[in-house]
Amino acid sequence: MEKERRISRDAHVRIPEALGESENFLEFRERLSRVAPIDRPVLIIGERGTGKELAASTLHFLSKRWENPLVTLNCAALTPSLIEAELFGYEKGAFTGALERRMGRFESAHRGTLFLDEIGAIPMEVQEKILRVVEYGSFERVGSSSRVEVDVRIVAATNTNLPAMAAEGRFKQDLLDRLSFDVLFLPPLRERKGDIMLLAHNFAAKMSHELDRPQVPRFTDEAAAALESYGWPGNVRELKNVVERAVYRSDSFLVGEIVFNPFTFPKLLLEGGDAGRKKPLAGFGKRPLTEAVEELEVSLLKQALEEARFNQRKAAKILGLRYHQLRGMLRKFKAKGYIDELF
Repeated sequence: MEKERRISRDAHVRIPEALGESENFLEFRERLSRVAPIDRPVLIIGERGTGKELAASTLHFLSKRWENPLVTLNCAALTPSLIEAELFGYEKGAFTGALERRMGRFESAHRGTLFLDEIGAIPMEVQEKILRVVEYGSFERVGSSSRVEVDVRIVAATNTNLPAMAAEGRFKQDLLDRLSFDVLFLPPLRERKGDIMLLAHNFAAKMSHELDRPQVPRFTDEAAAALESYGWPGNVRELKNVVERAVYRSDSFLVGEIVFNPFTFPKLLLEGGDAGRKKPLAGFGKRPLTEAVEELEVSLLKQALEEARFNQRKAAKILGLRYHQLRGMLRKFKAKGYIDELF
């Protein structure tokens, strides 16, 4: 019977997979796999971008509830006044704009799993109502006194210190006790050094496939060293963005340029180019701002094109632009008669 159940699950559900080979990540996966079949609440602790939602999804699909709904709610994305209605639903006329009865997340997750991300953002009065659901399996919709019975497993996640919040009176200690049947600590990427390049190659391959490129990208030794030595404050989410940006900006399968901060201003704008070159901000004098900005942009474009020997893709990289952005600027200034000679 168990074998048939596993075959049925594999045929209908693709269990999400988090990549990692580091010792502490494998330990986290082992603990998650052990607690998944136990029908109790679980609390996942981890920094932003570490993959808490993916961990919760994996936990659900490894549980006995895998065939039933997995419902998620980012508690930090809602105002305190909306969280109660989202969780418990409401009756028609319960408040202005409630034109019909609406089912909440608890009802939607009946017989399944409800994942509450950033649970520390839930106001105290709503925490009391959640506690009643955990203890008694029932609640009332907003604007109703009728009880609704539900069977829901709660998986919660946070990047805040809930015990400290409870000690300060900002989180109900009773609810924390009930939610923390087991507490899983998801390690940050900086503590998973062996996993950085494994994840980077995976993200790079997927991005290359998305771009319909024939070859799987490969990182230069310098690029790999930069990825390995970076602190990754945004964790796996940040790594994915950095790698995907590097792949799409690369003109070949060999990826050598890694940009960690996409808001970095072009070097020419900050430093004025090479030491012997006239700084682009010099000599503009007093004139209308729009005119001065256009002249500055034209100057930067010309300098970048000269430095790139009029290779427009390389010039775009020098300026920190996408290729189509540079092409758009060239068309704009050609129409204004600034740079006819560059076409």
